[in-house]
Amino acid sequence: MEVINLYRDKSIVEKALSAIRSISPAFPVKIMHVCGTHENVISRFGVREFLPEGVSVIAGPGCPVCVCPSQDIELSREFALNRGVILATFGDMVKVSSLNGSLSEAKADGADIRVVYSPFDTIRIAEENSDREVVLFSVGFETTACGVATMVQSANCRNLSFLISHRLIPPAMEFLLGVGDLYIDGFIIPGHVTTVMGLEEYNVFPEAYRMPVVAAGFEPVDILMGIFMVLRQIKEKKAGCENAYTRAVKEKGNPKAKEAIAEVFDVVSSYWRGIGKIPRSGLVLKEKYRDKDARYRFDLSESEPVIDLNPGCSCHLIMIGKIEPLECPLFSRTCTPQTPYGPCMVSFEGTCNAWYRYRREY
Repeated sequence: MEVINLYRDKSIVEKALSAIRSISPAFPVKIMHVCGTHENVISRFGVREFLPEGVSVIAGPGCPVCVCPSQDIELSREFALNRGVILATFGDMVKVSSLNGSLSEAKADGADIRVVYSPFDTIRIAEENSDREVVLFSVGFETTACGVATMVQSANCRNLSFLISHRLIPPAMEFLLGVGDLYIDGFIIPGHVTTVMGLEEYNVFPEAYRMPVVAAGFEPVDILMGIFMVLRQIKEKKAGCENAYTRAVKEKGNPKAKEAIAEVFDVVSSYWRGIGKIPRSGLVLKEKYRDKDARYRFDLSESEPVIDLNPGCSCHLIMIGKIEPLECPLFSRTCTPQTPYGPCMVSFEGTCNAWYRYRREY
């Protein structure tokens, strides 16, 4: 707790804010983060309220369950309701709905759906239920993918297979730079993803787009340091890939984790909910692990993409930073954490959920 308190210390926060004010440009600046945990910290501690006028921090598609396409949720419901399997997945994923319903509703209808806190918990479930097929519906970014990759390599349970819905952060960031009417002056990148993958994959942004990029941790001082370092690059008219989270992030990341991902997965173009198909932004199991791929094991061919969002839902605009939750007419009215209308209101990593819980008028 002493270490955490250091990164929340009021005097250090005030010094960081003073440094930010001293280099803030006279023109408006938009800095995007792509991390649900970052949004939680920013909203919980009211970081936006203390920033100089003209410095905006906007949320990008950093919530893994929010960007999981309805098509994959429909497949998971098919396994759970009609294939007689035990379906394991993470807690937030159970509550996210496709247009036909959520896994929570499928469970209420009798499906055997189990929440796991670690993908490795699924091995125990498979071992304890050797007479039944077990499917892990695995959702997440690079951070989750490395653990699942290790599990695919090591698990020897013949009744265990994987429904993979992993997405990659850098291709989504690059995609956003081509979105019309969306102006971004710099990125704060997630510390946990960068701890795994390192900084190398983000060099394309300063090199090709002259876009400042800074890796940041998950405390208020971390976020403020990330903002300061982006603003400093803008002031100095430089663009680089910097590290404000040196206590965890290394230049080359975690080599063993990266090797596991490269060994187990192929990179493919994938759909992001409400956003569309982003080139080279998803992962699928390699041919050598096809016997562990639930889609092939149960002979489920890919269907055409289904409609991702309910009519009138603005989650797609919120996930790419075009609007804020308060600009959605459904926010806190039709759409609440108790009665979520869109995916961004379900998970603790969803932008709408964070804004609702901390209720600040920015």
